[in-house]
Amino acid sequence: MHRFPVGVQTFERLRKDGFIYIDKTDIIWRSTKISPFVFLSRPRRFGKSLLTTTLDAYFKGQRELFEGLKIMDLEKEWLQYPVIHVDLSLAKNKTSADELQRAIALQLKPYISIYGKEEDEESAGELLTGLIRRAYEQTGRQVVVLIDEYDAPLFDVLGKEQQTEYRRVLQEFYQPLKASEAMIRFCFITGITKFSQLSIFSTLNNLTNISMHPDFECICGFTEEELTTQMGPDIEMLAQKRGKTYQQTLDELKQMYDGYHFSKGMTDIYNPFSVMKAMQLAEIDKYWFESATPSALISMLRRMPTLNMAEMENRRCPDTAFDLPFDSYQSPLPVLYQSGYITIKDYQDSRQIYTLGFPNYEVRTGFADALYQIVSGTQPDDLGRSVFLDAYYDFRDTDDLPAFIEAIKTFFAGVPYDWEHDNRNEHYYHALLYTLLTAFGADIRVEDPTAKGRCDITLKMPRGIYVMELKYDHPVEEALEQIETKGYAEKYRLDGRPVTKVGISFSSKERNITDWKSL
Repeated sequence: MHRFPVGVQTFERLRKDGFIYIDKTDIIWRSTKISPFVFLSRPRRFGKSLLTTTLDAYFKGQRELFEGLKIMDLEKEWLQYPVIHVDLSLAKNKTSADELQRAIALQLKPYISIYGKEEDEESAGELLTGLIRRAYEQTGRQVVVLIDEYDAPLFDVLGKEQQTEYRRVLQEFYQPLKASEAMIRFCFITGITKFSQLSIFSTLNNLTNISMHPDFECICGFTEEELTTQMGPDIEMLAQKRGKTYQQTLDELKQMYDGYHFSKGMTDIYNPFSVMKAMQLAEIDKYWFESATPSALISMLRRMPTLNMAEMENRRCPDTAFDLPFDSYQSPLPVLYQSGYITIKDYQDSRQIYTLGFPNYEVRTGFADALYQIVSGTQPDDLGRSVFLDAYYDFRDTDDLPAFIEAIKTFFAGVPYDWEHDNRNEHYYHALLYTLLTAFGADIRVEDPTAKGRCDITLKMPRGIYVMELKYDHPVEEALEQIETKGYAEKYRLDGRPVTKVGISFSSKERNITDWKSL
């Protein structure tokens, strides 16, 4: 059984302390050859910090740490370079631009003790400029600059007054990278947001962005081949502990943690943190949300004009739709894609169209849970939610549809009357019901496509399938008639479970269900 490096983000410690390492060193080596200036964006908890510390060890010539890894067949020289490695996640939660300057300067202090400092160097950018020059002059070798989580300081102030000042500090810090190009052997920058999108690299126009490059899509995260070949015995052990077969356990890991795609190559990528955590605790659960959805992200989503979780499933669009500036607040797509809540699900080369969607069960249900308070105006632990959850589980076990409908009515009755929502209509109730049931883990489809149209909601339960049509200020008979004439239930006729057709009528005056019928 391997030791799993949960919480370990340093390559040197991982190797010396005997933790399992999924060998990415061949891809990492190639990333150092593609360009002198490289940028990579990946969601949080995807191994960006481990990647930068691996590059740190490589450029310092720590050959002994790489024994037995793929890079040993590729690298022949193992030259030692001066390395300046900055982790800006340590500069988060600062209350002013001056504090941010001091936090970055503190990151540079170890290198000042090695290469010195001139009296007129005060700002973070001036310090970095001087360090690069002196390291180059004192060692006779070009300098390697590694910047991890370059955008971390901005996340807490997105949309706030400090944003402009923080951006100015970061612009001044990154400016020396372009001016010092001749003295830099390699510069590697990681973060969540695309480098051009926060307008802090205005002068650094020579970055090569490998974030969506097919050759580097596997540089972070695990492929299924890596999982089964390098962690096969661990999966077998996990299966035994859970009383499941190897294949059942692999299928559950895939459903829960797989499904990320970072390029047109469409290689399936597993969330590395969640996989390691599942192996460590011998339990397949939702771990990516342990650190909670970032408050800055929730705040941004609140300010957006529309937010319908159902519309995030199978969203077809060009890359310009989900690669817009992160803080434009015009659409949730860039925020959700770059943060890892939605991913590329398909790509049509002939039309250059991407299909986006939630990568897996962990993200889909976890995000729905976090989104609940935004779309309902209530708290996650409110009574209506608790009643609804109990009723959902009862419905799953008993098929008691009337009790389930009553629980839905109780839930909607608890949505605050003065809750502001611009789209308080049929689609709003679709979205609210979908979001909550998704958070419960339900197998639910909205706008479910059929040969003759789209059904509002299809709810698949262990004992039956429920095809639902919702009407707003229209009689319930219209809903049932639409189900019949459009043949919404036909696609499930061969499923083996009984299919129930359900018509539901909402009232704009009552803001709740006023009638329902089933066939």
